[in-house]
Amino acid sequence: MRFMAAELIIGILIGIVLMIIAYFAFLQPKIKNLNKEIDKLRFDFRSKVVTHGQSWEQFVPFMTEFEKISKKENFTFIGMPIDGISFDEDSIKFIEIKTGTSQLNKKQKHVRDLVKEKKVEWFELRF
Repeated sequence: MRFMAAELIIGILIGIVLMIIAYFAFLQPKIKNLNKEIDKLRFDFRSKVVTHGQSWEQFVPFMTEFEKISKKENFTFIGMPIDGISFDEDSIKFIEIKTGTSQLNKKQKHVRDLVKEKKVEWFELRF
C-alpha cells in the first residue's frame, strides 16, 4: 500500500511539473500574444473614436443645434486646444464640440476656467 501511495504522489508531482512546463512553454507565449492583440485592438478603437469625433467637429456648425449657439458663418475652426471660436456681433464664444461620452481634457478645462474667470486679454502687435 505504501508503494502505491508513493507512486500516486510521484505521479501527481510529475503531472504538476508537466503542467507548469506546458504553461511556460505553450500557454504563456500565447497569452502574451493575445494581450498584445488586445492592446492593439484597444488602440485601434480609441483611434477610431477620436477620428469619429474629429469628423463630427467639421459638420456640427451646419446643424440646427449649433445655430442656437452661433451662426456658422461666425465660427472659426481652431482644432486645439478648443475646436473653435465664434465671433458674433455682441460676443466672442469659445466652442468645444464633444461626442458620445468624451470629456474635456486637462488643457481644455484650463481654457474653460480662464474664460469663465474672465482672464482673457487683447494684444495688438505692429511691425
